[in-house]
Amino acid sequence: QVQLVESGGGLVQAGGSLSVSCAGSGRFFSNYAMGWFRQAPRKEREFVAAITRSGSSTFYADSVKGRFTISRDNAKNTVYLQMNSLKAEDTAVYYCGAAYRSVVAGNPLEYDYWGRGTQVTVSS
Repeated sequence: QVQLVESGGGLVQAGGSLSVSCAGSGRFFSNYAMGWFRQAPRKEREFVAAITRSGSSTFYADSVKGRFTISRDNAKNTVYLQMNSLKAEDTAVYYCGAAYRSVVAGNPLEYDYWGRGTQVTVSS
């Protein structure tokens, strides 16, 4: 069983930066590939970024490539999402997910656990 808690969301101006974190509880956090998704009002949840359980490979949605960076620290049971050059369309609730596999990407059905999300609002 893995419990995930996101933090670090908030309000930022367009063009600014924000970092969100996801802390995992439970043992063997390093056995889980991790991902970030987001959901804006009246829209479906969409993939943002993912990282393998070792941290050696990362994957990004085209909409955030070059602006967002996913990373993890297995010693701290934490995965991070650094968001730069934020746009109004990045406004959403950001969720982290954990998948009990070495590699995971954009299919939410492959994730076993989810956090409750953290709100990111980008003002234009």
